[in-house]
Parts: sequence; structure tokens; C-alpha cells
Amino acid sequence: MITVHHLNDSRSQRVLWLLEELGLPYEIKFYERNAQTRLAPPELEAVHPLGKSPVVVDGDLKLIESGAIIDSLIRRHGGGKLQPAAGTPDFEAYQQWLHYAEGSAMLPLMLKLYVGRLGDAGAPLSPRIESELARHLGYVNQSLDGREWLVGDAITGADIQMSFVGEVAGSRGDRERFPNIEAWVQRFHARPAYQRAVERGGAYAYAA
Repeated sequence: MITVHHLNDSRSQRVLWLLEELGLPYEIKFYERNAQTRLAPPELEAVHPLGKSPVVVDGDLKLIESGAIIDSLIRRHGGGKLQPAAGTPDFEAYQQWLHYAEGSAMLPLMLKLYVGRLGDAGAPLSPRIESELARHLGYVNQSLDGREWLVGDAITGADIQMSFVGEVAGSRGDRERFPNIEAWVQRFHARPAYQRAVERGGAYAYAA
């Protein structure tokens, strides 16, 4: 049985979505953020020393990092679903998106969140953050031009991994300028597997 250590309003929601797309049985262990600090509870440190989510236990394997989790679950249990054929150009593009989501795209979004909490003290950093945010969201928007999904003709794990980028951008009001991203987010939000994952995972601030 696959177990997902799931924190509300977090990257672990996309792991639940993946499992629903694959039709795999799984169980969820729930954790709630502190209402004031929005930090994960200390109980997660008993699962993994970093105290972060997602953590997935798949048999004897325990994994952190959503990109690695998505890659592993698809390879181990996907039966060829949700990834291009290995050795093709699409497969290399797919791998790039898996890494790009957290390696590059999330950084300006998180900087905007944290620096925004500084008020006037963070104002000198805002122009650079906004510039980087526009650069990365513009790149994703351009990559979606004329296509429904990021790689090939069908949804892959790349879309699932990148979904959090699109959702967080929407929650900060940064998606309105990028119609291809907006249409893509609405497309994956409409998928029955996505909706089942939100139902099982509980209230999700970014499912809009």
C-alpha cells in the first residue's frame, strides 16, 4: 500500500492527483498547518527529519521531493501511462519540466510571498522579483501556446508536477496576464481525477 503524508495546502496535493490518475490504491495520513504561522506541524519530523510534505512510503521505499515522487510512482506503477517513451525528445522535455518546477519556477513565487510579508522593507526587492516572475510565467505561457499540455498530445507527470506553479501564481493574482496558463489550469482542474484528489485530500486553497 502506498501512503502519502499529506499536509493541507501543499505540494502533496499533486501527489494525490497523480495517484488518482493512475488509479492506484493509497492511504493518506493528514497533517494540518499552524493557523498562525502556516508552518507544518512538528509531527511531520517523526516521518522525515526535514518535517516537510509530501513524504510517500511505497513498500520499503520512503521518498521526499514531489518531482522524485512523481517520477518514481510513474516508473514503478504507471505501466507506460503519464510519461513519453524513454529515449524520445518528448521524454527529455518531460524530465526537464519535472526539474524545472521546483528548480526554477517556484523560486520567484516563493520570494514574492516571503518578501511581501516584509512590507516596506521588502520594497527594494520587488522589481527584481516581478521581473523574474514575468520571465518564468512567460516561458510557461509560451510553452503552452497552441497546445493543451506541456509535453506531447496528452497529459503527463510534467503537467502534474507543474500544476502547483500555475495554482500558486493564480492565488497571487499573477496568472491573469498569461491566458495559456489560465486555460491549462482550468483544464486540469476539470479532470475527474483531480477533483477526486481534492475531495480525498480535503479543502485546498489553490483549487480555483
